[in-house]
Amino acid sequence: MPTVREVRRLAVQTLRQAGIETAGLDARLLLEGALNIRDLDPDRVLDANVAAIFDGFLLRRRAGEPVWRILGEREFWGLTFRLSPATLEPRPDSETIVEAALAQLAGRREEELALLDLGTGTGCLLLALLSELPQARGLGIDLSEEARRTAAGNAELNGLNGRATFRQGSWTDGLAGRFDLIVSNPPYIPSAEITTLSVEVREHDPMLALDGGADGLGPYRLFASSLPPLLAPGGSIVLEIGAGQGPDVVALMRAGGLEFRGSRNDLGGHERALIFTLA
Repeated sequence: MPTVREVRRLAVQTLRQAGIETAGLDARLLLEGALNIRDLDPDRVLDANVAAIFDGFLLRRRAGEPVWRILGEREFWGLTFRLSPATLEPRPDSETIVEAALAQLAGRREEELALLDLGTGTGCLLLALLSELPQARGLGIDLSEEARRTAAGNAELNGLNGRATFRQGSWTDGLAGRFDLIVSNPPYIPSAEITTLSVEVREHDPMLALDGGADGLGPYRLFASSLPPLLAPGGSIVLEIGAGQGPDVVALMRAGGLEFRGSRNDLGGHERALIFTLA
């Protein structure tokens, strides 16, 4: 049977031939997943069962399925999040939302805060925040019942199910009360641009979490009118946006009576998180 070194070398060649730019990284991650270990011993001999699992992973990756979809989970904010077809992958750029939200709560991190996450998906934003706010409780809403179940499972996986509740619903419909922090990573890609996205995105991410309407601003229009009544005095709203959407989203939220408090850039230097409070 081949060793890890031999299999990995052949896998990198195979993925490169398929035009995958991250062939080296992908081969390592998929091999770690097949072996269910983090540190690869290059001289380890693969048994037939592991080799078969790895071959299956490679076939799926060559067909365009993202690595983390194949592995079924991804790390975000130091926590593990299981994926489902109804959820986006938690991506590092979205950690910008968590960073901005925690900065807004400086000095309040030990308070009994109420958090709201709209379009929660895997629950990554809400659960990352709860991991940093020991007295807080949070509610996550998603239109997809499958996503709601996935998020609830992730809360249990990360030991946060006692402080996190997940509900199936359409944005703010039926919500009452006030929240100290509202976060969202809504769908913000214009409908006509969906077909131009990479195969990893357009064929594997849920359309419900991608399509933001004709101009990509549909959810923000709803937020501009529905979020102010839900925000507690002294509370903050932190929204993820797509490339170049900052001015339009700021204008919409200001028209709804909110005050723009600044933005935060993601790892690539792009404006990613917008911060609002009550005017």
